[in-house]
Amino acid sequence: MYNSTQAQRGKGSSNFKYSLIFLIVILMSVLILPLAVNSEPGVNLSAAFINQMGKKYGQRAKLRLNRWQKLIKDLRSVNEKTKLKKVNDFFNRVRFIDDLTHWRKKDYWATPVEFLVTNGGDCEDFTIAKYYTLKAVGVDMAKLSIAYVKALDYNQAHMVLTYYSTPRSEPVILDNLIPQIKKASKRKDLLHVYSFNGDNLWVSKKGRRDKLVGSSDRLGPWVKLQKKLKTQ
Repeated sequence: MYNSTQAQRGKGSSNFKYSLIFLIVILMSVLILPLAVNSEPGVNLSAAFINQMGKKYGQRAKLRLNRWQKLIKDLRSVNEKTKLKKVNDFFNRVRFIDDLTHWRKKDYWATPVEFLVTNGGDCEDFTIAKYYTLKAVGVDMAKLSIAYVKALDYNQAHMVLTYYSTPRSEPVILDNLIPQIKKASKRKDLLHVYSFNGDNLWVSKKGRRDKLVGSSDRLGPWVKLQKKLKTQ
């Protein structure tokens, strides 16, 4: 016969079940949240998208995208010095091809996906890919700047990525011209002009952000790049 004691036990069991479900939901939120925080449009790719790119550009392009996604996953839990080196090394293996040859355009800023599936790009493409990948693995955007410089040895415009470990520290340079990551003061071959990131635009001096002159949305190619990233 069903009595009040059994009813109480049933109620207790039900409460325990709901508490367990609530705990599981909380734990899942904690585990998933870091991935959501580091999510970057055009960087964290679905398997379906990678397969689509493989059909369009070939299996080697698919392999490069999968290696990139694995790199992002592997680097989320390591220190920032390791992140810088691994990301710099990964992208510096891609071929350098000037925009006119590669894209039939005088100046074209490719997304990281475009850069990898075509296995080529110029200095802007190397720098943009490194910038977004480092953001995706948890490096604060405030520590990163895309720097427009003059490469004195080549007497031409060039672009590199700068990283500040602290706001007052001397930045280091990630560059496709050389494999080593060096402090700005050690790169006498670069004359800094301006730098920017997702928010701000600065005039640069001796490798450092010198004077804030506005927001990065003043740069037309950068704005176009943001729009392309949202479609990938």
